[in-house]
This record gives sequence, structure tokens and C-alpha cells, in this order.
Amino acid sequence: MTADEVIRALGLKAHPEGGHYCEVFRAGLEVTSGAHPGVRKASTAIYFLLKSGEFSAFHRVRSDEAWHHYAGDPLELVLLEGEQASLPRLGPALAHGERPLALVRAGVWQAARPLPGPHGYVLCGCTVAPGFEFEDFELPSRAELLARLPLHRELILTLSHP
Repeated sequence: MTADEVIRALGLKAHPEGGHYCEVFRAGLEVTSGAHPGVRKASTAIYFLLKSGEFSAFHRVRSDEAWHHYAGDPLELVLLEGEQASLPRLGPALAHGERPLALVRAGVWQAARPLPGPHGYVLCGCTVAPGFEFEDFELPSRAELLARLPLHRELILTLSHP
């Protein structure tokens, strides 16, 4: 299938950070956390697709997030914690260091981009616990990121929106 066919089949829509998504699960169980204002669902899950040339801009979430690779080309996560940057890769090529799952701890700056491959897209899932709410999502401008994280200038210029 092409990226557009997958988007139609799964009913994905544009995401503010880039790419396309659709929420597919919201737990019935509710939890409270010192890191979250009010009650949250225990977990939520989405499908998330990036076409070749698209990226998920730097953002952070107030909850832990698990990324799962489902189909298409590999994906590179870009994680920034203080002065450290890590670049885990999701995909099926285990012998080449790709993994089907990557974890992003709450509050870590994250961005994502598809790696070159024959499919022209990557389809992942993201599971967030406690569950995702847009009020727990921070998507700063490029200028704000550069002011906060000047050591990561090149990554920020590549994976952020003005």
C-alpha cells in the first residue's frame, strides 16, 4: 500500500507535530499522578504515520511513551535530555540495530523521522501512560527550542517548525 492508502484505510488525520494519526485506544481505568493536573486515563494509543520527507517536530509529553514499529521503512527517534542526544531506530532489521519498540520517558524532548526505504512511509504506534491529553503536550517554536537547548542547534534546525 502507498502512504496515502494507509492514511485512508486507518482514517488518519494531520497531527500538529507533523505526520498523521488516529487515536485507537483510551483506557477505561482512570489514574491520578503528581505530574498531571487532574485525572487521566491509565493509557492511550494511536497509529502514527510519517511519509518520506515528513518529520515529527520536537515536542515533549508529561507521560511516558512507547513507540512501536508496525510497517514501512525504519524510523529514527531523536531524544534530547540535557546535553545528551540519543537516536534509537525502530524497524524490523534487528541485526542492524533496529528495534520494534523504543521508550521515551516523560519530559524528554523527542522528534522522529522516517529513514530511507522502499515504502515511502513508516507506520508506528504510540502508547502513552498515563494517557495522552493535549494539555500535557508541549510543541515550542524553533526559536524557543534554540533558546532552551542551544547545544542541539543542528538537530533543532532540522526537526522543528519556525
